[in-house]
Amino acid sequence: MGTRGQLLRWASGIMVGLGTGHLLLTAMDRETVAGWVEGGVWAAVPLTGGGGESLANQLTFWAGPGSFAVPLILLGCLTWHLAGRGVAVPAGIGWGLAAWCLAGGVLLVPSPYFVGAVAGLLVVLASRRGDRPAAGGGAARVDL
Repeated sequence: MGTRGQLLRWASGIMVGLGTGHLLLTAMDRETVAGWVEGGVWAAVPLTGGGGESLANQLTFWAGPGSFAVPLILLGCLTWHLAGRGVAVPAGIGWGLAAWCLAGGVLLVPSPYFVGAVAGLLVVLASRRGDRPAAGGGAARVDL
């Protein structure tokens, strides 16, 4: 695996780690999650209604399974898979991830959002770098 693959593997590891950590933090709200299980999972988080219990359900949902943790894990897995095949992830994905994580890090300090920006920048570097052929090689470099 070349330089591009290594950068993408590091980026994907960061993404999967952040997403998984975020979901594990939600599991720490055992009281609310246990209430979902006891009351039946169907419509455990009602969109209407008031009261503190409804608000606690909504906060736990949007902080956990409804957050960007699951898509971040999926993006990390896709990046890992593409790295194994030698396919570059487009730089725009990296720039978007970096911008989202920088904005989140500024709004929520201290937080691990800034580590996500590192993953985004690694994707950008991987898309720019690529694996250059050895001297005298005839393959042309193509940036995706």
